[in-house]
Amino acid sequence: MEELKERYLRVKKRILDQEFSRMNARQREAIFSGRGPLLILAGAGSGKTTVIVNRIAYLLKYGDTYHCEELPFGLTEFDVDLLEEYLQNPNPAFAERVSELIANRPVSPWSILAITFTNKAANELKERLIGTVGESANDIWANTFHGACAKMLRRDIERLGYTRDFTVYDTDDQKRLIKECTKMLNLNEKNYPVYQVLSVIGRAKDKLLSPGEFAESAKSDYRLSKIASIYKLYQQRLEAANALDFDDMIRLTVKLLAECDDVREYYQKKFQYILCDEYQDTNYAQYALVSLLAEQHRNLTVVGDDDQSIYKFRGATIENILSFEEQYKEAKTIRLEQNYRSTQVILDAANQTIKHNVGRKGKTLWTENPGGEKIKVFKAKDEYAEGVFIAEKILDEVVRYGKNYRDFAVLYRANAQSSAIETALQRSGIAYKLFGGYKFYERKEVKDVISYLGVLCNRQDDLRLKRIINEPKRGIGDTTVDVVEALAVSSSRCMYDVLAECGEYEQLARSREKLTAFYSMMEELRAKRDLMAPSLFASEVLSRTGYMEFIIAQDKADGRERAQNIETLLANIQNYEENAEAPSLTGFMEEASLATDWETQSEDGQYVSLLTIHSAKGLEFPVVFLAGMEEEVFPSSMAMQNPDEIEEERRLCYVAITRAKQRLYLSYAANRRTYQGLRMHFPSRFLKEMPTEYLDILNQPEPVHTYAAAGTAAKAPKNPIYNYRAGSSLLSGKKAPEPTGEEYRVGDTVQHAAFGQGVVLMAKKMGGDWMLEIAFEKTGTKKLMANYAKLTKPQAN
Repeated sequence: MEELKERYLRVKKRILDQEFSRMNARQREAIFSGRGPLLILAGAGSGKTTVIVNRIAYLLKYGDTYHCEELPFGLTEFDVDLLEEYLQNPNPAFAERVSELIANRPVSPWSILAITFTNKAANELKERLIGTVGESANDIWANTFHGACAKMLRRDIERLGYTRDFTVYDTDDQKRLIKECTKMLNLNEKNYPVYQVLSVIGRAKDKLLSPGEFAESAKSDYRLSKIASIYKLYQQRLEAANALDFDDMIRLTVKLLAECDDVREYYQKKFQYILCDEYQDTNYAQYALVSLLAEQHRNLTVVGDDDQSIYKFRGATIENILSFEEQYKEAKTIRLEQNYRSTQVILDAANQTIKHNVGRKGKTLWTENPGGEKIKVFKAKDEYAEGVFIAEKILDEVVRYGKNYRDFAVLYRANAQSSAIETALQRSGIAYKLFGGYKFYERKEVKDVISYLGVLCNRQDDLRLKRIINEPKRGIGDTTVDVVEALAVSSSRCMYDVLAECGEYEQLARSREKLTAFYSMMEELRAKRDLMAPSLFASEVLSRTGYMEFIIAQDKADGRERAQNIETLLANIQNYEENAEAPSLTGFMEEASLATDWETQSEDGQYVSLLTIHSAKGLEFPVVFLAGMEEEVFPSSMAMQNPDEIEEERRLCYVAITRAKQRLYLSYAANRRTYQGLRMHFPSRFLKEMPTEYLDILNQPEPVHTYAAAGTAAKAPKNPIYNYRAGSSLLSGKKAPEPTGEEYRVGDTVQHAAFGQGVVLMAKKMGGDWMLEIAFEKTGTKKLMANYAKLTKPQAN
């Protein structure tokens, strides 16, 4: 019997190793880990999502069998012979029987909770799970933190005094409400800026502090005590509107689990295995949520990288991952250090930089993709010369390596750095897209439609009711709205209830007919809400309210664009219907409120991506430019006096470096313009921390390459794209102009509005455009795209 057991255990492990042979040794170790807490330190590009997907697949199919030494009941020598034969010749006809013989307590899909941070990551996880384990993956809770909390709250939030049709306020809604509260308390908004107040309140909620608890902690600080009063009123207004903000979704779920024993026991029993991605980015409330849910079974797998903890400003607590082994003494730790993204040179630079941090677990990234080009380092005269360098290198890469614009990303520490880079890209005719501007769901027309849907789902939502009660114009003025709101507040009711009884209020006599008409229209729509699919209902709302007709009637270019935005919104609702487990209007609005601009971008967009390093987390590009590698720019001047802040800045640098797959360019400016004037800057300490053998120091360009030397004013040039962007929304790059049909040859003389006359040195046809290298008489050699540059050819005499 002992020999049979040894044969069985040996062949079982070999079959599992063979089935998961595409994974490296450390990945398989993580996948096969049994019950109990597990910490997976996953370096950048180490395939952590692959590990999560395959660990779940392993648990569903085999349970915790790899390290289990129990024999299946009734095991015979014939069974072991079958396993050994299957190992040599995997016959699909015996696959099911083999699984039965080697599995040990397989896990049900509905017993697994997999949590991540963004909708994009959650959707990718769901898609990969379906592709790996089939339709049973639909029963797995694969959600963002907010998505998982929304499910729990929809089921039991009535225990906390809300109703299940609660509304989720996005950032724009929160700002409007904070402004109203500040005004109601007679506080000067200049002294209490909205973004600062929201940040303080958000951090209080991250720490699970109620308004009263925060007020108690802030009573010795005058300013914080005033913000505490705003927090109190803000929360009262949210509760009166049956609304939650993002932070409430997690805070209230923790409160629900902590205070309601039966609810807590239900979910603790339900979730036998919990997997949490990006654990280094969790705040205290998220930590508390995961800890509560995992308390009974303790089968908690957390995946993260302490070296990529860069969201302290949002409340992320790196201590959550650093202290995991202290919280769970029996925890197993596995390091994923093999990188599948970058060259070894890029990884070596990242390793050498991050090792200067003290507060880290420690790991060293490596790859089977040896060598790679050295990292190019460029010193520019100023930020405009830096932008020119980036533009010229992008054009060089397009010609030399056949790259597409989508292969490039320009990263920077702060949004303000983008202006000079945008100017250079625009002048070189390079299409680009700026991320971090207005999100799709923050556009006015989209917000208006969402607000209509929100009020029709939740009649207590005063904030959104005020937005759409006179949109489009129906003769209900601000004074009337103020009276309705005052009547609602004085009677402790919502504004919608006042509209229902507006005939009883003498103060509303003059507006009674218009208010009644609006209320009747909304009630007619409410009656249809549950009888139609969300997308059809949204179309009905657009028609019945006259909103779409109002948009179409605007004889303006932006009117056409706004109509297209609404059509995109309807398409998004349809897409949501096709993919959601139980489609509903409230479900779609929850998803919309958490969407980011990266989640709505086109996969095949032909543009260079411009974004902050924070926004680039989780992304990768063949070629990356990291601009502004200067002291007081990166690292930021605000971090200079705090060692912990410097360590976070260095983690940001590590993240930026590891976004690059093939080539990395680092640039810095000797002088940079600030509001105080032109200032001299020194190279970033992070540059100095990279060994010189990894770097290729490029020569400084001739002065003629700067815009100041090109005949423009010495001050920063006016940026046409920046001006366009201020009145636009998501799209920040200029649309490609129509081809002119002009042909270009080496030796042609051309004229440019800013650079003057020049001679074509190189001409390459690219689609409907030409890439040209031109030697201008006064401004030197430049690479331009002909259609964008609007070149002319001087007429022959």
